[in-house]
Amino acid sequence: MRGYKIFSGTANVPFAQMVAKYLGVPLSEASIKRFSDGEISVQIGESVRGKDVFVIQPTCAPANVNLMELLILTDALKRSSSSSITAVVPYCGYARQDRKAAPRVPITAKLVANMMQTAGINRVITMDLHAGQIQGFFDIPVDNLYGTMVFTNYVKSKNLKNPIVASPDVGGVARARSLAKSLDLDLVIVDKRREKANESEVMNVIGDVEGKDVILIDDIIDTAGTIVKAASAFKKRGATSVSAFCTHPVLSGPAYERIATGDLDELIVTDTIPLKENCDRIKVISAAPLFGEVIRRVYHDESVNSLFDMK
Repeated sequence: MRGYKIFSGTANVPFAQMVAKYLGVPLSEASIKRFSDGEISVQIGESVRGKDVFVIQPTCAPANVNLMELLILTDALKRSSSSSITAVVPYCGYARQDRKAAPRVPITAKLVANMMQTAGINRVITMDLHAGQIQGFFDIPVDNLYGTMVFTNYVKSKNLKNPIVASPDVGGVARARSLAKSLDLDLVIVDKRREKANESEVMNVIGDVEGKDVILIDDIIDTAGTIVKAASAFKKRGATSVSAFCTHPVLSGPAYERIATGDLDELIVTDTIPLKENCDRIKVISAAPLFGEVIRRVYHDESVNSLFDMK
């Protein structure tokens, strides 16, 4: 067989190392440096001729730097005669800019998709795109994994007395419903009104949470305003406990302070984005084994879809 190699950018090297460990292969060598003016310099340190290559690089903060690093790595690998290049992007930056929400604004998620394809990427593996239809921005295969695939077993292990799944907003109902279905639980929804970017106000809770252990599920937590206010709303309505599950811990601005001092009992996240700070209320569950298994299946032309059916 032609063989494959795993490369990593600098955005989340520990995650890439865990994926490589799962697969039983070493990370391949690539020198990534910065010139004094900030330009990125890449040199592939070993032959990739005829190989299937997987590049692990989330485009988290600093998003522009990490995105350019992915594109430059891809160009270097393409010019080194690799057979195929799969971008493993655990967190896909700019995915929240997926539509024209106001006049005269860009659809940046589409622009990023175009850039990745132009650079030479043949396939993308990612997790919890902010909007599933972003897959249609690409004209190459996209495997969009779900954070619930990582969280389900942990929820079961908690043995909560009276659990119920909650969506922090109407937009996340499909995600929450999927988790509720896999756990055979009921669902409640927070109806919120967002006055401006990165600020939200909880208006109402649709459903009964009195005496319940609430399981909040979301794809991204940025400033943590929505999730903490939702936890407060549930506690005011008699919830026994509130745990939040989030795939991508962006956690910018006052997020860590809000989580540490708010009504949220526990926040469980994946390692698609490395944490900037330590917090006693935040627990990390690795998504690396799942990505490793998907890489193995993609290389061996096995079904990825069957993973979605596993409980």
